[in-house]
Amino acid sequence: MEKNSYIEPVYLISVVADILGVHPQTLRQYEREGLIKPSRTNGKIRLYSQKDINHIKYVLTLTKEIGVNLAGVDIILQLNKRIEELEKDMYIYKNKIKSKL
Repeated sequence: MEKNSYIEPVYLISVVADILGVHPQTLRQYEREGLIKPSRTNGKIRLYSQKDINHIKYVLTLTKEIGVNLAGVDIILQLNKRIEELEKDMYIYKNKIKSKL
């Protein structure tokens, strides 16, 4: 799958709900809670990318399979984001050190 097609928002909320086996209201709730951020058209229609769908699958795994509540999911997502930031920083510093050797 090309990177652009992975991040391009093309799926309507009803399609995503069908793919994931959830009610569209679940996706709206996740959005209200700040757990997902679908793109919107000028007409305010929600559109989801494959990346968004994978992210929602992760949220569903945390809630339905592991039993984490939405507040816990939010904390986990924030921690994951912080870990990614720290990994990027570490990569940058590692390259700076290598270039000085």
